[in-house]
Amino acid sequence: MPSYVAFLRAINLGPNRRFAKADIVAATEAAGGREVQTHINTGNVLLTTSLRSRARVEAALEQAYREHAGFEVPTIVYTPAELAAVAEDARELSAARPGLERHYVYLLKEEPDPELVTAVEARSGLGGGDNAVVVRRRAAHVLLGAGYQAGNVDPYKVEKALRVVATNRNLNVVTTLARKWCS
Repeated sequence: MPSYVAFLRAINLGPNRRFAKADIVAATEAAGGREVQTHINTGNVLLTTSLRSRARVEAALEQAYREHAGFEVPTIVYTPAELAAVAEDARELSAARPGLERHYVYLLKEEPDPELVTAVEARSGLGGGDNAVVVRRRAAHVLLGAGYQAGNVDPYKVEKALRVVATNRNLNVVTTLARKWCS
């Protein structure tokens, strides 16, 4: 059975969208997931399933999560090989910018329109400095250097600009999951 890594969007951010790890595991198993593992309580899930397409896995998980949590839980799914490639890109981009203060990775449900990618990448370069947005396949890397304002995860409004459902994780989470689940 193939393995997938699922990223749940907008859970455990406040009192109204609580979704405990044990409930995530139970809902994932109800959707047909096996060998389910989670990493921290921000919605990172490894599973195997008999489903063979990313779209079907996402749909099954979203339905099970909605039934168990009582609210919509947008879910972005990657194969282990896809996540390993995102982590390698992240390491490469960070290494090329040693002065980064933060590196966030937006994990995208779909590949964005190339024209929108060009526009957001160009807009991020305005004003110079170390700040940039780099989009590779289904991941947008928000690279924040000197002058980064704490608490402002995305001054470029990447998800809105790319018009794709997304969730973000920091560099450490992405590379840790790739090392832990994709080797």
